[in-house]
Amino acid sequence: SGLSADEAKSQLVESLKEAARADAMALIQDTIEEAKLTAQQEAKKIIINTIQRIGTEEAVENCVSVFNLESDDVKGRIIGREGRNIRALEAATGVEIIVDDTPEAIILSCFDSVRREVARLSLHKLVTDGRIHPARIEEVVKKTKKQIEEEIIDIGKRTVIDLGIHGLQPELIKMVGRMKYRSSYGQNLLQHSREVAKLCGVMAAELGINPKLAKRAGLLHDIGKVPETETEVPHAILGMQWAEKHGEKPEVCNAIGAHHDEIEMNSLLSPIVQVCDAISGARPGARRQVLDSYIQRLKDLEEIAFGFGGVKKAYAIQAGRELRVIVESEKVNDEKASNLSFEISQKIQTDMTYPGQVKVTVIRETRAVNIAK
Repeated sequence: SGLSADEAKSQLVESLKEAARADAMALIQDTIEEAKLTAQQEAKKIIINTIQRIGTEEAVENCVSVFNLESDDVKGRIIGREGRNIRALEAATGVEIIVDDTPEAIILSCFDSVRREVARLSLHKLVTDGRIHPARIEEVVKKTKKQIEEEIIDIGKRTVIDLGIHGLQPELIKMVGRMKYRSSYGQNLLQHSREVAKLCGVMAAELGINPKLAKRAGLLHDIGKVPETETEVPHAILGMQWAEKHGEKPEVCNAIGAHHDEIEMNSLLSPIVQVCDAISGARPGARRQVLDSYIQRLKDLEEIAFGFGGVKKAYAIQAGRELRVIVESEKVNDEKASNLSFEISQKIQTDMTYPGQVKVTVIRETRAVNIAK
């Protein structure tokens, strides 16, 4: 062939390379085809494994707490002369207190579980102490509100320790604690977030991703649902902004913001959080759609009252059939109070959709307080 030994050798190597490349390409093509067929099956297997490994607790929070009494004699003292004690309690806490024929029990009814807990603890303190009168009631309610704030921080700390999450900013820990007193479609928010964190940890471990980071993102994915003040920003975006503000890693922030597809996912952690959120919320008995829209209606009812000048407190009671408005006596006189009641009822009529009718009660009281030294 007129080739030197070296040239022949290099030509042979080149032809072998070509043959090996062609074989490799065929093998890769086969592998890709096989992966396409089995990928969906493998993904399902990982999700089913994750669900099977988590024992879920079905907790459905509702709008009523039962306060047990040692004897029915206490009921009279809680009501007070001409109902003054029970009125003071309802005004201070915004919770409807139902005293009926139920033996040794009083029912506390309110859509806001923080308010309900404040009322329950305040009642417990008052009944234990024995001194029940309007001034004492207000003092106890104020102290109890402070105690609940401390308890929220404690719940947050216990939750992050239980899940083995470290280095979380104090403000984020407080938000985690506040989730105990919120529900999402009737499902307790803290219970749901803990569940999602555990599911994320298991699924990340199955996929070979950092499980601690996945747990962190799972726990924080719904923190946007517990703002101090109402906001128009979607909860996923709000949660992401808070996480960024408190120095969380970019993949954790992206997982929080993308779990409802409001922003684009840019790490593997994001689809894991989204899938685990769906698993926790979709299981039978986890959520009730109706409760959330009902609670939103009661909140809107209270917001309408706050839109008028001179309104100090507003409480939706009787399952939204009554709106009790407490006004500042210096700013609102008797005549204005009557007009205010009419104006609020008209605004509710035009702005809201509700079953039955809503009674608007405006309460105006004057107080003279002096201290004997």
